[in-house]
Amino acid sequence: MTQMEKGIENLMSARKCLRANFEKSKALGLSIEKAGPRFDEIIQRLPALEAAIRPIRAQKDALGAVGGHINRAVVPATAVLKVFDAIHGLEKSLSDPQSDLPGYLGVLKRLEEALRFLGENCEMAIQWLADIVEYLEDHAVADDRFTSSMKEALNSLRELHSGEEKGRLDGGLLEVALDRLESEFRRLLVENTIPLPMSDPALPGGQACIAPSPLPVMVIQKLQAIIGRLIANNRLDKCISIYVEVRSSNVRTSLQALNLDYLEISVSEFNDVQSIEGHIAQWGKHLEFAVKHLFEAEYKLCNDVFERIGLDVWKSCFAKIAAQAGILAFLQFGKMVTESKKDPIKLLKLLDIFASLNKLRLDFNRLFGGTACLEIQNLTRDLIKSVIEGASEIFWELLVQVELQRQMPPPPDGSVPKLIIFITDYCNKLLGDDYKSILTQVLIIERSWKQEKFQERLLINELLNIMRAVDVNLETWSKAYQDVILSYVFLMNNHWHLYKHLKGTKLGGLMGDSRLKEHEQYKEYYSAFFLKESWGKLPALLSREGLILFSGGRATARDLVKKRLKAFNEAFDDMYKKQTNWVMLDKDLRDKTCQSIIQAIVPVYRSYMQNYGPLVEQEGSGKYVKYTAQSLEKVLNGLFHPKPLKHGSFKVRHPSGKFSNVITDQNQTSPTVK
Repeated sequence: MTQMEKGIENLMSARKCLRANFEKSKALGLSIEKAGPRFDEIIQRLPALEAAIRPIRAQKDALGAVGGHINRAVVPATAVLKVFDAIHGLEKSLSDPQSDLPGYLGVLKRLEEALRFLGENCEMAIQWLADIVEYLEDHAVADDRFTSSMKEALNSLRELHSGEEKGRLDGGLLEVALDRLESEFRRLLVENTIPLPMSDPALPGGQACIAPSPLPVMVIQKLQAIIGRLIANNRLDKCISIYVEVRSSNVRTSLQALNLDYLEISVSEFNDVQSIEGHIAQWGKHLEFAVKHLFEAEYKLCNDVFERIGLDVWKSCFAKIAAQAGILAFLQFGKMVTESKKDPIKLLKLLDIFASLNKLRLDFNRLFGGTACLEIQNLTRDLIKSVIEGASEIFWELLVQVELQRQMPPPPDGSVPKLIIFITDYCNKLLGDDYKSILTQVLIIERSWKQEKFQERLLINELLNIMRAVDVNLETWSKAYQDVILSYVFLMNNHWHLYKHLKGTKLGGLMGDSRLKEHEQYKEYYSAFFLKESWGKLPALLSREGLILFSGGRATARDLVKKRLKAFNEAFDDMYKKQTNWVMLDKDLRDKTCQSIIQAIVPVYRSYMQNYGPLVEQEGSGKYVKYTAQSLEKVLNGLFHPKPLKHGSFKVRHPSGKFSNVITDQNQTSPTVK
């Protein structure tokens, strides 16, 4: 081998060596690159490793003693951990309460028991663990992070043991479960609480459709089971709040069908009781319906649902439902009526209110008699007091008000004053079956409050005194007319009105037949005077004197007839003009009076015209013969008819000196009180 060949071979060997070393370096570089993160991990783990080996560096005595502390705490701590694991194991067993309420309640009860056990039996674990933490801190056996974590765990256990909810180890599982149970309680109520279909009982034929039970028995049993668990977890108040909210809303919805907007009316929104008379009649029927049906049903249901808890609880629940559902609005409306202006119609309406309340007295005492219904009791008591005082005050003032009307002028048309029409009908109403017993009861109570005894005939005597005052008023008013003939018409009208409208009535019965007969006789007496002093004087103007035996000739007879017919026509026209505005309200009296006038005048006129009419017929149409017998009769039949009504104001004077309009002006005609 030549020298050159050896050199080339050496170069090739060197090349292989270099390449092998290069590959090794490259592999080493990759290994170093991969080892970098591992070194970082080791560096990161060094503090933990240092903490782990710290006990090894602790004092030998301290390390030896820590084992005993740990052993003593292991048993109670292990028990706590097992219960804790069991609690969270129950979470999977909590089903939907809607689909399986008994199962849900059973799991919930076990959860409560587990938490109770945990709270009641972790004291030993807390004590031993506290010893360990204290020992570790004192002897620096563990690092600060470990001891801090142990302290946090101990604080949670202490809070649980002391009953503070924020420290519950179940992570809020029980609270969530109870919230779901409350939601199920609400769902059961809402889905089974339906407004009652009804029509307005205040309308003719209006009847409410009342279900025999507001809630099915099965639903009530479920509600009771839920209430039991909620009570065990101090959630009764929330439970009652849900129940009151749902049931009171249902009652309000049921009542909306009755159109109770009138309950919102204030005193300033109406002038007098007559303007809301219809609402007051509705109020009594609506209140009776609400109490006897809606609130009665809620009362029974509260008892059924909450009976196991105690009387005070379910009655308090019912009181809240009644107050929120609208019973207070009913009572406040009645109180508002008592605060309105005083007038006679108000007395009748106050008696209606008292009758409604008295009819419901036993129901009110039973439903709202407990201490929970104190607000309702106070409002009811205040309403009854205001009704009795207001009604009594108006009744005892009636006589004074009638006497005060004497100062007013009589009707200019001689008709029946408003007061007479009103008071006769009004007193009969007070004596009727609808009001007499109620008014008597009101007056008895009012007298008892004043420590005065109520005499049995006190009511009757007062009404008779009012009618005597009416007689005095008539006499006074009749003397106020300047035209005495008009005063006769006035007295005819009023005596006939009293006779006709009191005969056969209870007030008339109290007055007696003899007194009623007097009114009829007075009517006849003044009718005779009226005819005699007015129309009865006209026939004398058609005298035949000087005509039968007259010997002066036809021309002289004609002049005499003309003169007498002219005088008759003028007297007739003047009489008719004056009396055409006078009124007799009663048709029988009007017809009879007109017939009396016709019988007094027309036959005489007819005979006169038959005998002497031809003497003046050629004098021109209507100059002396203005009427035929038929037209005269027609004109007379048109007398005394009522004119269209005009409403004024009959005012009642109050002790304060103020006036309150109660009925229309006595100078105008008015319908009777309805």
